Parts: sequence; structure tokens; C-alpha cells
Amino acid sequence: MKIASWNINGIKARLPLLLEWLSDEAPDVALLQELKSTDEAFPRAPIEDLGYNLETHGQKGFNGVAILSKLPLEDVTRGLPGDPADEQARWIEATVTGRTALRVCCLYAPNGNPAPGPKYDYKLAWMDRLKAHAREFLKAEECALMGGDWNVIPAREDAANPQLWVKDALFLPETRARFREILNLGYTDALRAITDAPGIYTFWDYQAGAWRRNNGIRIDHHLLTPQCADRLNDCQVEKDMRAREKPSDHVPIWVELDI
Repeated sequence: MKIASWNINGIKARLPLLLEWLSDEAPDVALLQELKSTDEAFPRAPIEDLGYNLETHGQKGFNGVAILSKLPLEDVTRGLPGDPADEQARWIEATVTGRTALRVCCLYAPNGNPAPGPKYDYKLAWMDRLKAHAREFLKAEECALMGGDWNVIPAREDAANPQLWVKDALFLPETRARFREILNLGYTDALRAITDAPGIYTFWDYQAGAWRRNNGIRIDHHLLTPQCADRLNDCQVEKDMRAREKPSDHVPIWVELDI
């Protein structure tokens, strides 16, 4: 089973590219972030016409996540547990079943800038809630995957120019510590299980010629429970998508699981 994650930075702006990608690459499951669309305005029909079941958790003009699957989506849950007052659309999860059941979680973590400040406080609190929820998957011994835009640069080798990010919320010590705490529960960073090579990025800013100069960062990740990591065959980044016409500033990252 091939499961891809992609922050598309606006479903309406990126729909032609998304449809082309779905037709060409045909992932079994696609996790999309930053839809910038309500559920009602989401362009369902052309995606469903390609054979995908679709569940969204949208928000007007901001955030928004979706799961696309060639297999049925069951037990769909919207919103990260832990704060009933949180109205930001950043989390959706569902179960897909191949030869075995897999819980897939699509997330769009808060950016947190400017830091310090209330946006950074929200980012850290959100990551604390994520850690608590991630612990529940382990307690249940579920085959589960949490994929999406984590807005975390885990280590210096995950940035072309680490010094540019030392005061950024994505790279502050508290952010990276929260990410490590989740990993240390027993999760596997899928890409780093496949390769420890530096220079693998998933995001290049639109500004300052970042793509042309390969000034990228790795902030999109798949984290796997032990039961899921045991089934990992591969993890790759589709870097060439950044060179396409009207691209997102992120590119897809996918895992191949023996499921």
C-alpha cells in the first residue's frame, strides 16, 4: 500500500496539479493538508471520479485536512482530542483495510510564528495533545501512521541552511524536543528508517529563490507505530513536483507499506 502526504497549499489553486498527480502516481491513500476550503466548497467530484473515497475536515481560508483512499474509509474522526474549544481544522483520522487494518492520521501542525508569543504557545500545546493521542495508538498496539505537515525541522541536516532557522518556531529547541518526545514513545520516522542522508527536503519557500538555490527544509513526515514500522518497505520524497507549473511550496512524501 502506498500512502502519500502532501501540503497542497490551497485545493482550488492546486486542483489541476493534484488531479494530474493522482492519475500519474495513483497512491492508495493520499493525506492532504492546508486545503483552505470548507467541506461544502471542496471539489469532491473530480477526485471521486478517479476512484477515491474522500473525507475532509475543512475551514474557510485556512488550514484544512483530507484523506483520499481507494479503499473504504471507516471510523472517521475529525479534530485532535484534548481541547474541545479548538476550532482549527488540523487533524483527521480514519481506518483503511488492506490485508490488515491501518489507522491513518492526517495532520497539519501549527506553524507557531512569531515565537515567542501566543501562536507558539498554541503550537506547543497542540504538540502536547498530539503526544497524548499518539500514546493511545501505542497502548492499543495499533498499526497506525501519522502523516502530514508537522512544521518541525527535526535536526540540522534537515535544513540546507540551519542558521537561517535558529529563531524560527519550526526549529526552536522546544519544538524539536516535542517531536523527539513523540518519537521516543516508540514511533519511527519513516524517511530516517530508510536513509540518514542529508539534503532531503520537502519544502522550499516561494521567496528569495529558495527552490533555485535548493534552500529547503524537511518538515513533512510520516511517523509509524512499531506495528506499522515492521511493514515499511520504502519512503521517498517527490522533489520534482516543486518544479511543476504553479506548484505548492511543499512536495509529496510517501511510504510503501506491506499492508
